[in-house]
Amino acid sequence: MLVLVAPGQGAQTPGFLTPWLDLPGAADRVAGWSDAVGLDLVHYGTKADADEIRDTSVAQPLLVAAGILSAAALGAVTPGAVAGHSVGEITAAAFAGVLDDTAALTLVRKRGLAMAEAAAITETGMSALLGGDPDTSVAHLEKLGLTPANINGAGQIVAAGTMEQLAALTEDKPEGVRKVVPLKVAGAFHTHHMAPAVDALAEAAKALSAADPAVPYVSNKDGRTVATGAEVLDRLVGQVANPVRWDLCMETFKELGVTALLEVCPGGTLTGLAKRALPGVKTLALKTPDDLDAARELIAEHSG
Repeated sequence: MLVLVAPGQGAQTPGFLTPWLDLPGAADRVAGWSDAVGLDLVHYGTKADADEIRDTSVAQPLLVAAGILSAAALGAVTPGAVAGHSVGEITAAAFAGVLDDTAALTLVRKRGLAMAEAAAITETGMSALLGGDPDTSVAHLEKLGLTPANINGAGQIVAAGTMEQLAALTEDKPEGVRKVVPLKVAGAFHTHHMAPAVDALAEAAKALSAADPAVPYVSNKDGRTVATGAEVLDRLVGQVANPVRWDLCMETFKELGVTALLEVCPGGTLTGLAKRALPGVKTLALKTPDDLDAARELIAEHSG
């Protein structure tokens, strides 16, 4: 059983879209999306530097565009389940047929703008904890006023809060944590700091029609599969201010009988977590079109 997954913010690197635009029709497709959302995705995916694509309002649509584009390059794929990490949930909604490509890009553009606006209210950020016991770390974060915004499994937790709170965490690590690593994101995503973005996203979602998922859609909220398009959309709105439970998503993959996990462009983060948390499951990350042949072989072996 194959699971198709999409990464979240922080996976982007300068120029990562460049080789994908050489595929037949890809440049025209991305140019069309750029026109639809009022953002030059070609420029940001090929020529922009790390600081430019760190901007939340740019990074999010860029990641969703890259995920949809790279998945389309695989040809016809019917995975056993789909999921995405944070903004990758919108990419996964496109994979599942809940949203068409343009609707997914329109929603993520609104999401990025709303979250950037919310992040500008207070200087906030996120840091990853390396090592340690999850329960001990969560209790320590809450003592410091921080939110465990991403509980990713494989021993990885991401803390979010104000820069002062994150500085205190660096000085006062939870027992067993080896290192605290600041992430290249521009706000405390998936916390109460993002509450203003929820209303803006709810308004944007009203204009969209959502079909029921054509394949099982695994949600970040609680790792459960979601049966209706309306609920997928409702969860996409709420998740910007609530923690990502990728650990529970991976537990559901196990229950569904996953044998292979394929991560779309810019892949690497979720396959890394799966290697540690899902032993015996084959993993492959789509980084460039050079990975497409191996990905098609994986699909042929594990689909159906």
